[in-house]
Amino acid sequence: MIGGKPSAIAAGVCGALFIGYCIYFDRKRRSDPNFKTKLRERRKKQRTAQDKSGLAQLPDLKDAAAVQKFFLDEIQLGEELLAQGDYEKGVDHLTNAIAVCGQPQQLLQVLQQTLPPPVFQMLLTKLPSISQRIVSSQSLEEDDVE
Repeated sequence: MIGGKPSAIAAGVCGALFIGYCIYFDRKRRSDPNFKTKLRERRKKQRTAQDKSGLAQLPDLKDAAAVQKFFLDEIQLGEELLAQGDYEKGVDHLTNAIAVCGQPQQLLQVLQQTLPPPVFQMLLTKLPSISQRIVSSQSLEEDDVE
């Protein structure tokens, strides 16, 4: 192993320089007086883009009546779209309903018995994306409170 030690030292120095640059850049970015306003604007744009993309606006999860209304509306709309043959949008609405459901396992069992297997499989593949969306919307709401 000729030249192993010098190349290891060079790799270590490069790594340390990279980490140092990351720390410097992050500190400079955070000390910018417009950082928080730009961040809020960017999140607001993401939220409006998400609203325009056809995804339903999730209700305030602390308001039980709003969650229940949202759940029933999404189930009804999902069933109507599936009956019309629009499986993609129907599954999107059923996924939204599962996301706010208090007992998603029981709802999934019912849907598994009533939906055709390919449609149910499509539903299962969309579940991680909606759960990620809920987590991100909750974090955005917490940031808006600050």
